[in-house]
Amino acid sequence: MVEPRPVVSSAHLAAGASPGLSEVEYGLILAGHAFQRWMVLCAAAAGAAGLSPVEVLILHTVHHRGRPKRQAEILLALAIEDAHIATYAIRKLEAAGLVTTSRAGKEKLVAATAEGAALCARYAEVREQLLAGAVRDSGPPAVALSEVAGLLRTLSGFYDQASRAAATL
Repeated sequence: MVEPRPVVSSAHLAAGASPGLSEVEYGLILAGHAFQRWMVLCAAAAGAAGLSPVEVLILHTVHHRGRPKRQAEILLALAIEDAHIATYAIRKLEAAGLVTTSRAGKEKLVAATAEGAALCARYAEVREQLLAGAVRDSGPPAVALSEVAGLLRTLSGFYDQASRAAATL
């Protein structure tokens, strides 16, 4: 019987202390690209062609719970380190009429416009039609998805800690 070989992008990284981690990393690469492609194309199908993945994420974050968000909250929620990336995306969303900005003291507040909220609703409809139903019917059960989400959040902590350590080498 032939033992299954790990599916990795870089065999030299799978040879170390955690070959399974290399498999997860390759899965993250594929999933990350697929998710970004999905966000862009789902937004286009909902009527907003030309948005980047970061712009889609920021719009959904700003629309979340129907209240304005401080730019610092957006950066924290999406783990964006470079504020200029969010600033550029917010400007583009504002120019498209999807968000508005205001000031609360020194802080920038970002809120979804009615047009931005409507786009989020259309995005949700397309997501339900094309993705959520298929995952529900043929994908992993909801409890397994929740476990994977928890694992990904845990792994993000390990990667963040390793990043801080690498920055000091």
